[in-house]
Amino acid sequence: MRCRFCETQLKHVFIDLGFAPPSNAYLTLNDLNLPEKYYPLKIKVCSNCWLVQTEDYAQADELFSPEYAYFSSTSTGWLSHAANYAQTMINQLGLTRASHVIEVASNDGYLLKNFLAAGIPCLGIEPTASTAAAAERLGISVLCKFFSEALGKSIAADGKKADLVVGNNVFAHVPDINDFTRGLKVILKSGGTITLEFPHLMQLLEHVQFDTIYHEHFSYLSLYTVSRVFQSAGLRLLDVEQLSTHGGSLRVFGCHEDDDRATTIAVNALLAEEMQCGMQNMDTYNKFQVRANRVKDELLAFLIEQKRRGKKVVAYGAAAKGNTLLNYAGVKPDLLSFICDAALSKQGKFMPGSHIPILTPQAMRECRPDFVVILPWNLADEIVKSNAFVREWGGKFVTAIPKLHIF
Repeated sequence: MRCRFCETQLKHVFIDLGFAPPSNAYLTLNDLNLPEKYYPLKIKVCSNCWLVQTEDYAQADELFSPEYAYFSSTSTGWLSHAANYAQTMINQLGLTRASHVIEVASNDGYLLKNFLAAGIPCLGIEPTASTAAAAERLGISVLCKFFSEALGKSIAADGKKADLVVGNNVFAHVPDINDFTRGLKVILKSGGTITLEFPHLMQLLEHVQFDTIYHEHFSYLSLYTVSRVFQSAGLRLLDVEQLSTHGGSLRVFGCHEDDDRATTIAVNALLAEEMQCGMQNMDTYNKFQVRANRVKDELLAFLIEQKRRGKKVVAYGAAAKGNTLLNYAGVKPDLLSFICDAALSKQGKFMPGSHIPILTPQAMRECRPDFVVILPWNLADEIVKSNAFVREWGGKFVTAIPKLHIF
């Protein structure tokens, strides 16, 4: 395999998580009697551009099906994050009714509804029919397609270039990062701004966030690599912000390479920090497997010990990161009886691979578990607050990343 960005031969394995089904391929009761498709989940790192990437196996149309179950609006914290971002961009860029905003991977309209409410014309691009339909019900115009340079040219030809192009948690999900980035350039007006948010590889390395690795994430991104990808497409980084979302993300601001605006000092400062953290040193990547195995072993030992003691253990949050962790650790319903989730689209279904049932949060009141393992650890505060009733019978919460924590 060659690097998806620079085509350098890939010789270095970052982590091998064995075989797993797509993390968002939730199962129905009938599906449990059918064969389940698994793909290798092996991640490699490029020694030239330092792009960390999945091996080529799963196709995008198999990962993002019409029944794709991730709806952004499920998280109240994420809705607040989106609303704050929209207001900041409206003020900072001076967006008006004469402006145009395009969001790539617009999901269920969680973000664009804020621009719509401000009277700013917008367009969503979203390949999954279930989430696109939810956005359209809010009055948002949506193209239900995968984004590409070809689609970007079609949009530009229709005179729909954007003053602001937004891509939240999509840059890591695209199999052809060069084609996608060229598409961003095509739909951007002269003087326009691109903002992309994605989990920061530096945080993944520092906090052993191997559970954020799954087939839907084709790339794991540093600022250094993104700057090179932008440059190859005729774009330039303007600014960068470090965010707490998803366990540590970046929001990068981009523009056409000939834009008059100067690059901020924040960009060079973070590039220097990445260098100091060893992100362009292969030793950093070679040590990661051992660190991930330690986390996996600690969780498995905890679950087995609670089973021996006759304790009730359930989980909260049927998230993709939870599927990676559970499948790599080999956890089944005998160790984790069920998982609660607030998303109606997931309730009544089963986790891929582990086949653990997904129930409503009410199930915890009936079961009265001794421990609740929070799988989306990045939302732990929000989840503990909304399920504080677990403490009424002495129940405790547990997170596994970056190390086992009982509280």
